[in-house]
Amino acid sequence: MALPVAFFGVFFAWPVASIVERGLRPDGTWRFGRIGDTLSRPDILDVLGFTAWQALASTALTLLVALPGAYVFARFDFPGKGVLRAVVTVPFVLPTVLVGTAFLALVGRGGLTDELWGLRLDTSVWAILLAHVFFNYAVVVRTVGGLWSQLDPRQEEAARVLGASRWTAWRTVTLPALVPAVSAAALMVFLFTFTSFGVVQILGGNRYSTLEAEIYRQTARLLDLPTAAVLTLVQFVAVGAILAVHARTVRRRETALRLVPPERTARRPRGVGQWALLGGVLVSVALLILLPLGVLVERSFAGPGGYGLGYYRALGSLDESGTFLVPPLEAIGNSLRYAVAATGIAVLIGGLAAAALTRRAGRLVRGFDALLMLPLGVSAVTVGFGFLITLDEPPFDLRASWILVPLAQALVGVPFVVRTMLPVLRAVDERLREAAAVLGASPWRAWREVDLPLVRRALLIAAGFAFAVSLGEFGATVFIARPDSPTLPVAVARLLGRPGELNYGQAMALSTILMVVCAVSLLLIERVRTDRTSGEF
Repeated sequence: MALPVAFFGVFFAWPVASIVERGLRPDGTWRFGRIGDTLSRPDILDVLGFTAWQALASTALTLLVALPGAYVFARFDFPGKGVLRAVVTVPFVLPTVLVGTAFLALVGRGGLTDELWGLRLDTSVWAILLAHVFFNYAVVVRTVGGLWSQLDPRQEEAARVLGASRWTAWRTVTLPALVPAVSAAALMVFLFTFTSFGVVQILGGNRYSTLEAEIYRQTARLLDLPTAAVLTLVQFVAVGAILAVHARTVRRRETALRLVPPERTARRPRGVGQWALLGGVLVSVALLILLPLGVLVERSFAGPGGYGLGYYRALGSLDESGTFLVPPLEAIGNSLRYAVAATGIAVLIGGLAAAALTRRAGRLVRGFDALLMLPLGVSAVTVGFGFLITLDEPPFDLRASWILVPLAQALVGVPFVVRTMLPVLRAVDERLREAAAVLGASPWRAWREVDLPLVRRALLIAAGFAFAVSLGEFGATVFIARPDSPTLPVAVARLLGRPGELNYGQAMALSTILMVVCAVSLLLIERVRTDRTSGEF
């Protein structure tokens, strides 16, 4: 079963290595001097500096806004809590290009809050930072809140009985137990914002550029492969270091703690302070999450002559601008077909990989586990462009094949499948498998008869996440989607790149459709979610 893990690693590393080789070995001789030359350029240093700065700022702002929400979801019981948990998770599975579009509708020219205290938000870095908080709010709420909800409150109460103040009891008892979870959440937020592409591409314009956006510019617009290769190496090393720290943090998170069922820790708010905290979190969710999505929907109906379905009807016709070779509405069917195929591939590879990791132990397994997480942070732009220049010769000439898109999307879905299924598979009692083997069952039959019934719900959750992230994948798909078969995120980006009110309105309409499909997928995930997997991404 280790074969799927090895296959995934080779298939993922192949296009990345091809980009590096084309850039640093153009004539058969390695030219490592280009690394120093590139990293000494002022414009590249500015990109690297801004990438690190905005990731740190976005992480700090996300923790500041989301930690109160993590406490509320962990310790309070109130009507509509389950629905609200699904609502705050919706942005996480939305494509980054849609997140950028939502905030463009909110803070762009003519937007609802295009100016705040004399500062134009659409021309400042604040639009990017707020969009990153919007996208990563659920990471903190689920990662920290999942553990917080199971910490035994009696330990803190015992400290209070011994004379400690509320603050001292929380600082000395609860905070040390939460530090690993907070660190893991912070590292994941930093990883996602460090590799941000769609948000920066739409909201940053020509003024702000991250490492990922610069890789896209160097490859797609300037065709400067040496610079793109150097930036790819820098991002690969940075993401590898982040994941190494994250893996260490996760191992610390697995240390023994006194945990109790979440139902025993949640209670109705008591006192003015707790009700005020709950109200503040609800207001922040409304302003930060519901408002951008609501403005996005409103803009999709607001035509020149008033509200109506004009932009939606226009999606079914081919305009004269040459933006598309087919009506934009066909992008919906394309995305659904690609996402279904990508989900099947991701579930097959990720499920087998999770099963293989369950049955092995040691450093090699931890290395494979980290390898499976790399696609979440390594440049999707590099992967997509690498596919084009790698899979261009028989027997792997797939440039004209439809399967190339779901293959690239599956790379992003596999980590979600592994992360969702691995904890459940590890919780299966090994004695059940041994009993099945004693009765004469083959390994395959033992897995089908013992493991599969126990992990069926986790498998459905994994498939739902894989479908949602495949549906919204943009970085790799923007390179390999054919002009006559665009996906929804690619179609939205193309429409936003064209001037005109009709193109903008159609982009809002397509984004709304994409948001609804992703939200429905997430609500289905919440419906089959088990307590054991509720804190996993």
